[in-house]
Amino acid sequence: MVVIRAALVVDRYGNEVRDWSSATRTTVRRVSVQPDSSTEGIGDRPVIVTGWRLTTRTGVDIDVASGDRVEHAGRLREVDGDVARYVLGGVHHHTEVRLREVSG
Repeated sequence: MVVIRAALVVDRYGNEVRDWSSATRTTVRRVSVQPDSSTEGIGDRPVIVTGWRLTTRTGVDIDVASGDRVEHAGRLREVDGDVARYVLGGVHHHTEVRLREVSG
């Protein structure tokens, strides 16, 4: 699995946007990525939004943040919301990340 991180830059309209053309790519191991949810939109353009849950092994943390993208199994997914880092007895236990893939 690869975490893709792009810096925030200001576009010609003064908006902060991610510069994906110069993004960094970091390979991450010891994680599990499982399907979480799926919704379908109807209308002129059908859209499928699939949710995924990334979970690290016990004691493992990874450098991933809101705004990053994740490439897994040849597919590109976006981090959806905040990253959850669970602590048990004052020690990091594991990390969970919700991912979202939109197609259509």
